[in-house]
Amino acid sequence: MDKIQSLTGMLDQYDDGDMSNVSSKLFEVEKIIKNIFTSYKFQEIRTPVLEDANLYKRSVGDSSDIVNKEIYSFNDRNDKTIAMRPEGTASVIRSIIEKKLDQTNHKLWYLGPMWRYERPQKGRYRQFNQAGIEVLGIPEGLPEYEMISVVCSVIYQFKLKNCCIKINHLGTRENKQSFCKTLVNFLEPFKKDLDEKDLERLSKNPLRVLDSKNSKTQAILQNAPSIKEFIDQSSINLLESIKNEFSDLCKIEIDHNLVRGLDYYSGFVFEAISSELGAQDSFLGGGRYDQLSSQLGGKNMPAIGMAIGLERLANIAKVELVDRKLVTFVIAASNLEPKAYKIAHHLRSINRDITLDINLAEGSLKSKMRKANKNNSHYVIIIGDEELKSKTAVIKSLKDELGEQQTVSIEDLYSFYESL
Repeated sequence: MDKIQSLTGMLDQYDDGDMSNVSSKLFEVEKIIKNIFTSYKFQEIRTPVLEDANLYKRSVGDSSDIVNKEIYSFNDRNDKTIAMRPEGTASVIRSIIEKKLDQTNHKLWYLGPMWRYERPQKGRYRQFNQAGIEVLGIPEGLPEYEMISVVCSVIYQFKLKNCCIKINHLGTRENKQSFCKTLVNFLEPFKKDLDEKDLERLSKNPLRVLDSKNSKTQAILQNAPSIKEFIDQSSINLLESIKNEFSDLCKIEIDHNLVRGLDYYSGFVFEAISSELGAQDSFLGGGRYDQLSSQLGGKNMPAIGMAIGLERLANIAKVELVDRKLVTFVIAASNLEPKAYKIAHHLRSINRDITLDINLAEGSLKSKMRKANKNNSHYVIIIGDEELKSKTAVIKSLKDELGEQQTVSIEDLYSFYESL
């Protein structure tokens, strides 16, 4: 019978403790990201992986590749079109509106799998993990600094090199409309040189032409009007201030062609890139989306957020395992394994900072000791028939050259384990 293989772009992730393995590194990356978010007092929110497909048409935008080409969707038994979430922000805002919380301030974080039908490449898969934060209910100002502070913390915590934070400001809705009209007029004589995708962007959301990956389009845009000419001085001052305040911590550039790929962005936008990721060099991005709540049927609510592609981050992150002491518990008793196991259970309850590995498989004492050495255990605790009868245990150190061992009472074993 043929083996069933995983689908293209769907990655099995297994933690074998090897930090040269991206899948293993991903687990540590998630732990560190959670710690960063909680250190800023963000609260966790969890949303369903399945949503009404209209949520993304109204938020991400029907001119985006995500909605047009990449979204995983199907009709359920009631003939309702369901989508597997391609990003996290829309679900968070939908949840806040549904719970009638769209008139209060929130600092939220999320982490989980997303799906997009795109070409798999380094750090990009069709099922991928994304972590994000959202600051809701607070207008432009300090939240922008909070976002860049978090980005700098990510870069610092993961010891990222060759990174740059790009920032831009898209102005007010009126600024955007005025700029888009001017951009369309500028590109009118060049329509014959634009590819099908850029022509579609030009008709639905002209701003996104600036995000084109077509080299011919980018050459034309070299002489295009800049959004800098349309935004007010306060927006330019914000960009300059953020650059000045954080430039001693991270490399920051003002890039007036940065627009981000989702239609709901307005105002301040940003992304972090790394030259180590190749052509698709962004691993983190976000911006302000003050109109999204009202677009989804809620009340007007200022908001800003960001999302991190965790597989992409894991590809470039420098991660070291926290050195938790490992103790191997060897049961060498012939008929009294449950009694010995109960001792191990109690050890785990009195010191949860230690990893206690019980060798569950059958085998000789010698083979179990070999495995303990291979796993780099600090100590081995051995309990056999004689130890159970005398209510003692053998403790053997595997980290000193002499490999000293001692026989202690069970009470002294508990005290020893608690002190590790």
